[in-house]
Amino acid sequence: MGETQLASRMVFRGVASLAVLSSIASPSFAGGLERGGYNIDLLFDPSRFAVESTATFVMPQRKLKNVDDINPLNGDLNAIPGHSTSADDSESYWSPRIGAKVAIGDAADCMADYSQPYGAHANPGANWAGANDNIETKVNSDNYALTCSYRFDVGPGQFRIIGGTNYLEMDGFKERLVVAPEVITALTGGLASGSGVGRLDLEGDGWGWRGGVAYEIPEYAFRASLMYYSEVKLDSVSGTVDLTNIPAILDPVIGGAGTVIPVTGSTAMPDALELKVQSGIAPDWLAFGSVKWTDWSQLQRIPFYNSGVEITSLDLGYRDGWTITGGVGHKFNEQWSGAVSVTWDRGTSQEFGSQTDSWLLGAGVSYSPNQNVEFRLGGVLGILTSGDSSPTTIDGVGVGDEATYEFDNDLVTALSTSLKVKF
Repeated sequence: MGETQLASRMVFRGVASLAVLSSIASPSFAGGLERGGYNIDLLFDPSRFAVESTATFVMPQRKLKNVDDINPLNGDLNAIPGHSTSADDSESYWSPRIGAKVAIGDAADCMADYSQPYGAHANPGANWAGANDNIETKVNSDNYALTCSYRFDVGPGQFRIIGGTNYLEMDGFKERLVVAPEVITALTGGLASGSGVGRLDLEGDGWGWRGGVAYEIPEYAFRASLMYYSEVKLDSVSGTVDLTNIPAILDPVIGGAGTVIPVTGSTAMPDALELKVQSGIAPDWLAFGSVKWTDWSQLQRIPFYNSGVEITSLDLGYRDGWTITGGVGHKFNEQWSGAVSVTWDRGTSQEFGSQTDSWLLGAGVSYSPNQNVEFRLGGVLGILTSGDSSPTTIDGVGVGDEATYEFDNDLVTALSTSLKVKF
């Protein structure tokens, strides 16, 4: 071995163990319906076998103010007592992930994992002036994936070809005030009553695939990877619209009042492209960064039908998402490592909605009592930038026309824990 190569190995010795820190330094919080997203970092673990479990708890604190009910036809909530002009819009949530990786021979690796890449939970409640727009919306996901790679020598490092598939299940609901109870009383002359709340329940599933390449030079802790994650078509989204809280006597005014209406529709979760780069920069120091694009703009207005007639829709009006992260990691000794990162995520809301840009500062530590076990703890403190929501038009249809509101800069915090066992 030449003196230059030997010196390089000495300079960057031990830095490779920092590679995982880019994922613990910044637990995910992004636009659209993204939560944990997709992650294949475990595939690069050099051990013959590794299993990893991660749990992230995210606490967004989005608060809406100056709320104005701009559609008095279904009940002017500005004038009805008990409806506030402010609301807490966001709910905290868990984002779990578990995966196992195995080396097959000297050149192939495969990883199986379970995660919840997408989700949403807005819960401003029934006692705000925007209840006609939303009382509670919740989206859940379960993703099962298999990803494999094959590597071979190229120059001073190894080139890796990556491919795999995933199966995604999604479900959710939305509740909103279709018509105020006071309006029900007025329209029926006091002969009938009801909460006036309607509920949409949906579920769907589909398959996707992923493919990419990576290049690694282990002695410099260098790795660059480019991954494409395909869209997942949910062609058979089915569910119900429950209008049983509206008296059936109002059916001529509100179609389907007093009944549960089956509905169907289709949509797709977006494709994404992600570039990640990391490299040793000094003895026991690592720099890392990533750029991710997600095609959220394909989620605009999603109608749901019964016998060819549109019953309701989910109005999202997203634009494409961009997430950029940069950070540094340091190995303090054989047991302890740490990392810090800064992330900017472009908000996906446009004319209406509350998903504005976010800035996140992340930090993480890693503790390895021996070469087979690793514990990690990460945290984030971030800012959700200010904005407002007003009516707009999507595909020629007016949306966001139930209420307007504003919001200031708000905080988001997160904690992430992880355990990896490898041998």
